Amino acid sequence: MGAPMGQRLLGAGFALTVWNRSPEKAAELVRQGAALASSASTAVREAEVTITMLSNGPAVTDVLTSGGVAEAMAPGSLFIDMSSIPPDTARRHAALLSARGIAALDAPVSGGVVGAAAGTLAIMAGGEVDAFVRALHVFKALGRATRVGPAGSGALAKLANQMIVGMTIGAVAEALLLAEAGGADPAAVREAIRGGFAESRVLELHGARMLARDFAPGAHATTQLKDLASALQAAAQVHLDLPLTREVHDLYQTFVREGGADLDHSALLLALERRNARPRNH
Repeated sequence: MGAPMGQRLLGAGFALTVWNRSPEKAAELVRQGAALASSASTAVREAEVTITMLSNGPAVTDVLTSGGVAEAMAPGSLFIDMSSIPPDTARRHAALLSARGIAALDAPVSGGVVGAAAGTLAIMAGGEVDAFVRALHVFKALGRATRVGPAGSGALAKLANQMIVGMTIGAVAEALLLAEAGGADPAAVREAIRGGFAESRVLELHGARMLARDFAPGAHATTQLKDLASALQAAAQVHLDLPLTREVHDLYQTFVREGGADLDHSALLLALERRNARPRNH
């Protein structure tokens, strides 16, 4: 998602310096006017705002520490992490940067590659109010931003988002599976219930993926599993029992272990078909 987000920033007139550990992934942004840095620390040295969009919490920590980004950023600058990471990791990053005089926001997003390209991402920001206000002109190019609380709150909101997405994918998959097994046309069932209380973006988009058997990854099943695991970890820290989240987590864990890692998270349908001994080609 970093590439279309970078394109939105360039289109909004921002001067953009980019770095990726695989330089070829930044090539298109460079062709569109971005400067390519030789290292992460070089990329941020003169930046007023630094944005990270990485795979997980350890990757962000590694870039900040081993990659030299925290040390290279100028005091008074702003760090925005738009990755999906655990709330406690986001809080540690904010404390690390605050000690160096750098404001930080954890601001993960929802909307996928399509939303990133269209500039319609839902942005969930955690951090100080002043830092959020400073970031609004950047967020405006990317989507709709809401401050949801102090450091770590943005990451927590993203976990809430992923819980709802993961469980709704499971619900849609089970509903379509039941419709087909019972002799109804699952495509017609999906159409019939759209617009009622069951309507959702998951029913609209992922339901269509399931019907088309199109599981090329928009969001990988491994990413969904990672976020559900983080949600369970966060729940344990505040002594909450989340049985639905745990059940869907276990379904994704089995699916990934049995070969679904490189498929879209909507492919959870395949795991449910396998559980019910209904193999299908995909």
